[in-house]
Amino acid sequence: MMSSGPSNPSAAAVLSPQYCVSHPVEFTITRKMMTMHAGTFSVTDADGNIAFNVQGKSLSLHDRRVLRDTAGNPIVTFQQKLMTAYRRWEAFRGESRDPKDMIFSVRKSTVMMMRTKLSVFLAGNKDEEKGDYRIEGNWWESSCTIYAGQTDNIVAQMHRKHSVTSVLFGKDTFCVTVYPNVDHAFIVALVVILEEINEDRHAS
Repeated sequence: MMSSGPSNPSAAAVLSPQYCVSHPVEFTITRKMMTMHAGTFSVTDADGNIAFNVQGKSLSLHDRRVLRDTAGNPIVTFQQKLMTAYRRWEAFRGESRDPKDMIFSVRKSTVMMMRTKLSVFLAGNKDEEKGDYRIEGNWWESSCTIYAGQTDNIVAQMHRKHSVTSVLFGKDTFCVTVYPNVDHAFIVALVVILEEINEDRHAS
């Protein structure tokens, strides 16, 4: 049975309160694999309407992605940080890459066999002793769960959808459930980052 979502107010609006609603939200995230730009995704809601787009910067040294709303406005830019011991992505407001505009970062904690664990740190978490969110994925089952902090409080779940279309047309599809009062644009960004990290699961 689905829980009511996080009780901690800090678990709500990460990117904007406008992306937090009082009911569960379902999204389908489709990776467009046969395009000129790597890392391009479309995000549709339960009615099949476009909710967000993710545009990749294929020539970017930092492997940048930009999450945009339906009007094309940039919500958040996230990019891989180079020269780090662990695979790490940083997210910035709008299309900024200024450190003062950083909203959160995602760090790969462990990769054992087909399991992936990521820690998510909000910008105010300077010591990074504990993540503000954590992502635990099972590549073998093609699924992941996103938790608030170090608790068992689930804020979102994702599973990969296998179909003939995904094979024939070069599309990778993910079904995402975002729990009530959770920033769903933030969750979409996390799922995209997780997929990018899983594309190179053997990286250190």
